[in-house]
Amino acid sequence: MTTYKIPDLKLNNSWRELQKELPHIKNDLALRAARGEETPRAPVWVMRQAGRYLPEFLEVRKHHSFFECCRKPELASKLTLQPIDRYPNLDASIIFCDILVVPQALGMEVIMEPSKGPVLPAPLRSPADLARLPDESSANHQVDVQKELGYVFEAVTMTRKGLAGRVPLIGFCGAPWTLMAYMCEGGGSKTFEHSKSWLYKWPEEAKALLHKIADVCADLLVGQVLAGASMLQVFDSWAGELTPYQFETFALPPLVHISRKVNYVLTHLGHPTVPMILFPRNVHSPQSLALLKPESIGYNVIGLDQGLDPVEAKKALPGMNLQGNFDPAILYGGKEGIEKEVERLCKRFHQNSGGWIANLGHGITPNVKPEDMGWFLECVHKYSKRN
Repeated sequence: MTTYKIPDLKLNNSWRELQKELPHIKNDLALRAARGEETPRAPVWVMRQAGRYLPEFLEVRKHHSFFECCRKPELASKLTLQPIDRYPNLDASIIFCDILVVPQALGMEVIMEPSKGPVLPAPLRSPADLARLPDESSANHQVDVQKELGYVFEAVTMTRKGLAGRVPLIGFCGAPWTLMAYMCEGGGSKTFEHSKSWLYKWPEEAKALLHKIADVCADLLVGQVLAGASMLQVFDSWAGELTPYQFETFALPPLVHISRKVNYVLTHLGHPTVPMILFPRNVHSPQSLALLKPESIGYNVIGLDQGLDPVEAKKALPGMNLQGNFDPAILYGGKEGIEKEVERLCKRFHQNSGGWIANLGHGITPNVKPEDMGWFLECVHKYSKRN
């Protein structure tokens, strides 16, 4: 049996005491669905539900930078709670943070530019640049996740208490391949020429980098669970940029490493394991989907983007619980359009057995009207009820 290094976290020995302080979760539909139970209706939450479409979010952002909101637990908690306070129909909360806190923990600078999004001024363009990252083989140069990302854990605990048991809280991280892409490209990309060139020129070094990232991701997820998160999601936003061979060879092994390490560490510490969701965006090939078996990858739920039909996805992913996958543009469809599409897609999901968590096929976009989001949630509640 593979063993994994236990991260040095403040909560390793005190999580039981913390659990006594956390409110009991009253609405556990999302947790039940993630474990494969058929719930009376589909629980629903939305990726990026705490964000720029909410006026209360924009009011906070007038006075604080993006990463300031991530790094100050009281601000992160406040932003996480905003959609829960506004929409009583939400069945889960997800901590306000960003996937690029992991490159920051690895010592890379990340700037959020309003017109461009995330920018990493000193990207990794060759294996020689790996010398700038912590060396996991040296005890004096390893990533101290508690020191670098402890603010995330504080925000999680603060939010769990602020939720007062209304819904479960989801912790998350970016997937190693997606994070590597940002770290090598220096930001977002349309061609991924720098990151994908690693896979051809330096495949072994690429695997080592992905493993290094995966270790930090796993420790971040463990810390969030010990701090109060009841479910986890791993975002592989750029998985669909890989060929099926590349996905199997480079992206999937570190994803499996994350799930196995998280479950190993939690079990070692005596903490119950929690459901884990993998969101491999735009992975549609039968070859790749066939690899995503729950018993082999260690995730309980696969998040579907809007490019996959639920019935066909279930055939390709037997035994796997599903999350998704309404087109984010549905929220611009007006009340009638929203209702018709929710009714249609709910019927598709109802042809499947197992757990289903309703969500968008990607994140909510900035120009959505809050009232349309509310109507979408009402429609999901109405049409996802089991007969």
